[in-house]
Amino acid sequence: MTRAAEPLLVLPRLDPGVPVFVLGRYAGARRQAIVAVKERGRADLVGPLGNALGIGLGRLVTWGVVPGGPVLVPAPTRATSARRRGGDPVARMAKLAAGPDGVVVDALRLRAFTKDSVGLSAAERQRNVAGRVRLRRPVEGEVVLIDDVVTTGATAAESVRVLQTAGARVAAVVAIAHA
Repeated sequence: MTRAAEPLLVLPRLDPGVPVFVLGRYAGARRQAIVAVKERGRADLVGPLGNALGIGLGRLVTWGVVPGGPVLVPAPTRATSARRRGGDPVARMAKLAAGPDGVVVDALRLRAFTKDSVGLSAAERQRNVAGRVRLRRPVEGEVVLIDDVVTTGATAAESVRVLQTAGARVAAVVAIAHA
């Protein structure tokens, strides 16, 4: 395994109450790949990003930070963004990261009219997602929330809150990058 997929513990401005691990900074090739997937339809990059997440998750399991066989829950996305992208790339990455025997539950959705968070401050991001993440289906077992980028931690914090309120045991947030 390469150091590029070795998870790093980060402390986002808005604490989700569980450890947040990323594979690196939202810069350089990592940023270019994420932007290409999300904004330019580069579905060919979902595989490498999902595989890197899988390696990172494997490391966390080996280190005993995350229990083996966690249920992966993709962070919620706006329905309009998912439609524009031909589906949810974070959900596709989570499925690859889980491997053939892993469990991925598409449990979270953003309510309609949630703004795109690009350009919003930490406080604005928090207000933007507060009460807007909804549970689509309950999740049992140890859960790891999967995301592409953790910026302020607002989406992660609200997602963890919703999952925990519904009775899920969230072990961590794992993302490709942090800004």
